Amino acid sequence: MYTPTPIDTTDISLPEELLSLREQIAKNVHEAWAKGRIDDGWSYGEKRDDANKKHPCLVPYDELPESEKDYDRRTAFETLKLVIALGYEIKRTEKNG
Repeated sequence: MYTPTPIDTTDISLPEELLSLREQIAKNVHEAWAKGRIDDGWSYGEKRDDANKKHPCLVPYDELPESEKDYDRRTAFETLKLVIALGYEIKRTEKNG
């Protein structure tokens, strides 16, 4: 039987400046998921229908229900915490051009 063993990140707190990054990651997670689905022939449908490749979440991130946004936010949040737990630092650098 499979027993998930994620790295414990409960003691990791994110600096305030990473909270906006969390939202950007959450949006990108959704965009990448949606692109993959669309590339696989899926399209929007009011109800999920695997046989006909329809999904109600194939909408822009801003149009998702909060429950779906929260799922993506939790994924982003845990990913950021994992990066820090593994000893990496996240810092913003100025973009050129």
